[in-house]
Amino acid sequence: MASGEIHPVLIFALLFTGLFIAHAPLLRLPYFWDEAGYFIPAARDLLLSGSLIPHSTVSNAHPPLLMAYLAAWWKVSGFAPAVTRTAMLMVAAFCLLGIYRLAKLVSNREVAVATVLCTASYPVFFAQSSLAHLDLAAAALTIWGLVSYLQDRRFPTTAWFSLAALTKETAVLAPLALLTYEWLCPLRRRESTLQQVCLFEQRSRRRALALGVPVFALACWFGYHRWRTGYAFGNPEYVRYNLQATLHPARLLLAAIFRVWQTFGYMNMLFLSGAAALAMSFPPVIDSSDERQRIRLPVQRAFAAVIITYLLAMSLIGGAVLARYMLPVIPLVIIVCVSTLRRRIRRWRAVVAIVAFGFVIALFVNPPYGFAPEDNLAYRDYVLLHKEADGFVAQHYTNSRVLTAWPASDELTKPYLGYVKHPARVVSIDNFSLPEILRVREAESGFDVALLFSTKYEPAKPLLGDWQAWERIKTRFFGYHRDLPPQAAAELLGGIVVLEKRRGGQWIVLIDLQPAVNAIASPLY
Repeated sequence: MASGEIHPVLIFALLFTGLFIAHAPLLRLPYFWDEAGYFIPAARDLLLSGSLIPHSTVSNAHPPLLMAYLAAWWKVSGFAPAVTRTAMLMVAAFCLLGIYRLAKLVSNREVAVATVLCTASYPVFFAQSSLAHLDLAAAALTIWGLVSYLQDRRFPTTAWFSLAALTKETAVLAPLALLTYEWLCPLRRRESTLQQVCLFEQRSRRRALALGVPVFALACWFGYHRWRTGYAFGNPEYVRYNLQATLHPARLLLAAIFRVWQTFGYMNMLFLSGAAALAMSFPPVIDSSDERQRIRLPVQRAFAAVIITYLLAMSLIGGAVLARYMLPVIPLVIIVCVSTLRRRIRRWRAVVAIVAFGFVIALFVNPPYGFAPEDNLAYRDYVLLHKEADGFVAQHYTNSRVLTAWPASDELTKPYLGYVKHPARVVSIDNFSLPEILRVREAESGFDVALLFSTKYEPAKPLLGDWQAWERIKTRFFGYHRDLPPQAAAELLGGIVVLEKRRGGQWIVLIDLQPAVNAIASPLY
């Protein structure tokens, strides 16, 4: 370590402390959405039975590394949301430390500090920092893999990328992209000038092996999963939703547009990418008779290879086009943009401060279009609404059958998720659209109350809200549905609204149906 350089342990401690203070009001929140639906049950199964394959939920074939990490934390510190979220904040701090190391390696300390500031305040990163999802952990290990790769440290490269692949299967995209870039890059070498356009002077079989081992590690996991369950890539419905149903050309094009937006424009990222693009029209700033240095072009090309690979692959797979899936490449975009600002704008720090402020605004202010609540603090509104409504059901309708949809069905039946103390009797439906409510009414199924909620964030006046063709496209390719308004649902079901709560554009209602369905006995599943 160079003289005057801050020790990495101290940097990690500072990053974790800052994250912990910023997330302190969120640490005790019950588990949210996919946390409750898969990752927490899978990790809990590992804690209780030692099985890498979950049994309390249908296996999606996700690699088990993060679940094992959480189970280890619970074993030592107890099973509680605060423990889980603290453990995830440590992962987030480790990710930021890796981003600092990577940015400093390819640029300098100033760019590294600014990159960490922007990444930490970026709404998707901030929200995911304390949530028990795979993507931020995979991003952290991928970033450290990139650090080792650029230093040409082959064993650490193999280790980091292999751990990333055993955290989330899509993390193999980064080493595959680098392997492809490394073997194709010499074709662009300008022999006349012998100008080096690649990262390394020569191809290396050992380096290629280091990048290929993570694929083998993931293949071993899928082989084990097939041996234990009979299918390699998750249950058939999961495979259909995430692979087979995504291959329509129109959907691929739309998904690619979404992915480009999520990478360069989403949640005020447009402030940063737009500023960097505008800065390219200015000449480099001259300091002490020499212009400010840029990131080496071979490094930028390697970053571009990883980003483009993610954009293409994440457009091809994944039924839900979630922004968190792009977290492994978001820091690369930020590094390049911040470096560009520093190189070409004399008062670049002020621009970075404005960008970071824009990210903070997006953390609290929802965009004028539908989005996943997990991408900013809207998820807190969701959890608080459900915590209150679930508690009301538990207190006033102890023995009633509750009509609701996932994930509230899990919230009411799995006390360990943090919403209720005792499981309720639940009748599950797919969603709260008009066709589904009519189907339930005509089926005359036995339930006493209905717990309805907004399954997605919808602004009061959304962009393209009156464009019916766009709604049909979303319905066909992305599973979109429109939730029935609470009062309309109550009228159709023949009940009365006994609880209605709204927060940040989201809502939840409880409809008492006992007068209408008290005589009905046959349950619907």
